[in-house]
Amino acid sequence: MKKSSLLLVSLALLLTTFLAACGGSGNGGNSGNNGNTASPSPSGSAEATASPTPEAEPVNLRVFSTFGGTDAARDAFQGLLDEFTAANPNVKIENDVMSANDDGFRTKVNTDMNSGNEPDLLFYFVGADAEGFVNAGKVVPLNDLLEADPEWKNGFSPSALESVRQADGNIYAAPLTGYYEGLFVNKALFEKYSLELPTDYDKLKKAVETFAANGVIPLAGPFDQSHYIIEHFILAAAGPEGQKKGLIDGVDPNWEKGLAAIKELGELGAFPKDAATIDLSMASNYYSEGLAAMILEGSWAIGGWADEVKNNTTVVPFPAIPGGAGSGNDVVGGFGSGFYLSKATYDNAAKKDTAIALMKFLTSPESIQKIAQANGGTPAADVKIEGLPQAAVDGFAMVAKSASITSPIDSKVAPETFSSIRASIQPIVEGKKTPADALKEAHETEVAAKK
Repeated sequence: MKKSSLLLVSLALLLTTFLAACGGSGNGGNSGNNGNTASPSPSGSAEATASPTPEAEPVNLRVFSTFGGTDAARDAFQGLLDEFTAANPNVKIENDVMSANDDGFRTKVNTDMNSGNEPDLLFYFVGADAEGFVNAGKVVPLNDLLEADPEWKNGFSPSALESVRQADGNIYAAPLTGYYEGLFVNKALFEKYSLELPTDYDKLKKAVETFAANGVIPLAGPFDQSHYIIEHFILAAAGPEGQKKGLIDGVDPNWEKGLAAIKELGELGAFPKDAATIDLSMASNYYSEGLAAMILEGSWAIGGWADEVKNNTTVVPFPAIPGGAGSGNDVVGGFGSGFYLSKATYDNAAKKDTAIALMKFLTSPESIQKIAQANGGTPAADVKIEGLPQAAVDGFAMVAKSASITSPIDSKVAPETFSSIRASIQPIVEGKKTPADALKEAHETEVAAKK
């Protein structure tokens, strides 16, 4: 996911896109060149070059992103980098990537940002995940650059830019595509066992019991990398307002109901037998291979599934948990990431203009369109997306009809707090820890992290 905090995506953006339509290490980020360079003009246009001259000095840039592993937009992103370097032969780009499903990418980003090895451009989460390096001044606000280049600024949908604004009021990350999450359902398996789609909790329970009795994994999901399980169950129990509270001021009782529901469905056989050892990629493989009937995932996952399963997939909001505050029509989504410009790069006269030009090229409407076309994400620009699978079309419709669109829980709490909750999922399902005890520990962790 991998991948961070978000604001509401406007319905207008989603309605328009619906019809038209979360790495290796290197040292290139700090390898600068002294002297002047003839670099591309930092224009908001999609053109990759400003006619570099033969005398242009070499410029080496390192770009770190999560467009790695099985990411559906991996090839499209590499293609954009290749397009830029082909037009600017003096520029060499190290494409430093990791999968968003690899928890190590957060560690790598934090290590690089704290050790003076920050990449020139960083594609990463906004919100709580970025607070550390934003507050440390490791990246530059983009406000002035946006205002100075109306063509670039106006290429973004206003709601997309607004959604990546940090708590201090500044925009540090240029958005690319947004996302939605939901309960993806294999309609063919539901039809085979004469089951109704899991649009309410009773139907979900019946589906879990039926699939488990017939040797089908009801809900593909790991216990450790349980990001999507946690955020959907808690949102379905606490509702958007309860979810937004986080844990700093105490524990909302509905959070406990959400974790209790994980235990209830786990006892009914909802999760894979090897849920304690698999990761998100393996869970997605189970769904892609038709071995699992449901999975909690994000829009980015669709492109990686086998065509047969993809064509039989729809997506619905996770149903409300009885007794809680959720509506059963609340969706996790938004624009949760973007490109950051390193302060060290901005201060490096030999690299600054080229890095800015690359960032603007990668976030031009044309580039946004290519990435959205590849990953089915909500584009951060008003562009036409064609050829999406029905599951993606259903996803846009789901979000457009939703009662609320809320950023995930890990954008509301400290990373240590979310890790504490994740570590409690297996013991909760196995009856070795109560939801109340798990949340008490998480609350204590949150208070300690934010002192």
